[in-house]
Parts: sequence; structure tokens; C-alpha cells
Amino acid sequence: MLETLEQLQSDALVELDASPDAEALESWRIAYLGAKGRLKAAMGGLKDVPREDKPKVGQKLNEVKTALEAAFETRKDALAASGPSGPLIDMTEPGLVSSHAVGRRHIITRVIDELVEVCARMGFAVAEGPELEDDEHNFVKLNIPPEHPARDPIDNFYVDNPLTTDLPRMLRSQTSTVQIRVMERAVKEGWGPPIKVVSPGRVYRPDTVDATHSFMFHQLEALYIDRGVSMVDLKTTLLQFARAYFGDDADVRLRPSFFPFTEPSAEFDMKIALKPGEEPRWIELGGCGMVDPAVLEACGIDPEEFTGFAWGMGVERLAMGKYGIPDIRLLFENDLRFLDQL
Repeated sequence: MLETLEQLQSDALVELDASPDAEALESWRIAYLGAKGRLKAAMGGLKDVPREDKPKVGQKLNEVKTALEAAFETRKDALAASGPSGPLIDMTEPGLVSSHAVGRRHIITRVIDELVEVCARMGFAVAEGPELEDDEHNFVKLNIPPEHPARDPIDNFYVDNPLTTDLPRMLRSQTSTVQIRVMERAVKEGWGPPIKVVSPGRVYRPDTVDATHSFMFHQLEALYIDRGVSMVDLKTTLLQFARAYFGDDADVRLRPSFFPFTEPSAEFDMKIALKPGEEPRWIELGGCGMVDPAVLEACGIDPEEFTGFAWGMGVERLAMGKYGIPDIRLLFENDLRFLDQL
């Protein structure tokens, strides 16, 4: 038995040294060290060895096993260090199938990031809130009375029946709900006013989908609450925003309007050149105004001590104008032929 083991080790090492590549090495491992290999078969013969010889034979089996395993690892390392076998591939040659497609952020995400970055340079922090809202934050605390047409179920995505539930839940129809939550939290936690935030996010309204309308779109709203804030601060902020985002030739004008949550209220237009070389023209971008005192009171802020302004704009409208996109549906169809152009 001892002679058989010596011969097995000798044969195994000779074959191992002759293994030219990883495939041959794996075949050797299976033949000698595998579950059905020659060493395993030799171990099975231990039961036929006389009792007095079993310690010597057992020790020899362990020595052979250890020697073969160590030789296997050494040979494997040597083959790995010598590099791949077979024909070398020139990695500088162009592939047979070439694709130049490069992933990028969606145009809506890019525009939101650009707008937020401009607002951040003016000192606005980013605030976020839930898309599933309740009637209190979406309407009540925004000074929108029960009889206001904006509450009509046909104009909102209600989750709970507004005719049978006191505070029904709904998909938010405006990101002004985030401003309410920020003011509530600032008062509760004692860190504000002052409050200066911008809130980007999705909103939902059951509009008929066409070239300029969608049941889901994005808004960006800003809120600034402090002592002595006035319409002058509002227009100055909008002007600085326009010039930071569109260039030094941009201008802003306000047109009187009405919103339940601001007083006075205005629509704001920006005179901007959407394309290089184009003459600047007036583009309606959103609504703005001084936060209504009733809204401040509903959030626990004293309107005799603090005032503030708010403004908001549609992100899709801005993206469509800036990039010359004729149909809002293109932004959500995920057609690579369209997305590759932006």
C-alpha cells in the first residue's frame, strides 16, 4: 500500500507538471483530488490494510494528499502568472458591434436640478413632502374655502370620498402643500421663521392629455418668510433667478391676478431668449404673491410680525420652452429617438 501511494504521488506530479493550461489543470484536479479521483479510491483501500500497518498508511495518505494539493495550487499560480493561453486579442481594435449610446439623466430631472441649483445660490434650502396628501394641507390651510371650484372631485384625484369624509386624502394638486408642512414644522420645532425653501415635485390633476396638458406634471415652488419681506423682495428674487438661469438680458414683469393663498397675487412673465441667437420674448411661467395672512395664521405664524412671498412654476413648461419641445407627451413616452436629441 505504501508503494502504491508513492507511485500515485509520482504519477500525479508528472502529469501536473505537463498540464499546459487551466482546462488541463482542472481535469488533473478531478482525476486525482476529486470526489471520485484516484486519491479518494486509495483511501478506500485503507480498510484492507492490516491493523498494525494502518497508522503508517494513514499518515502516508495524508502526506500524499497535502503534497498534491500544494503542488496543484503552485501550478495554478504559475499558469495564472504566465498570462492567458491561446491567441491574444488586440484591445485597441474596434469591436464588431459598436454602440455610442451613453446614458444620461432625463430632461425633467436635469431641469429640476438646474433650477434648484440656482435657488440654492440665493439661499433657498430644498424641502420635500408626501405626494399622497390630505384635504387640510392641500386646501384648508392654503385658504381655499369649501365652495371653491378647485376642490371639485372632477378636478382632483381623491382617494377618499370628499362627500363623506371630513379630511379626505388625495394626490396633491400642487407643491404648495410642502410649504404648509415646512411652516408647521418650523413652528413646532422652534427653528423658524425665518423660512426660505424651494420645493420641487410631482403633482396630479385629472386633465385631458394633449400637447400641453398631462394628469401628472412637475412644479417648483419657493417660499420666503421673515420680518419685513415685501413685493420688492419677491420681484428682485424672480429677476435674479431669471438672469442666473437665462442670462443677463432676462427680465421679469408681474401682472395682477388672484390666488386664495397669496394677497396681493400676480402672474409673472419672464423675457427670455429660449434659444441661442433668438430675440428675447415674454413667456408666462407661473404665479406668485405675498403669503396671505390667513395662511400664516393657519400654520401658527404671527402675520403681524412676519410676512413672506411665494412663487411657483411648471417645470415641463420651462423645459419645453427652453429645449423647443412641441408636445409634453414626448417627455414621458421614453422614446430613445427623442431622448437622444436632448
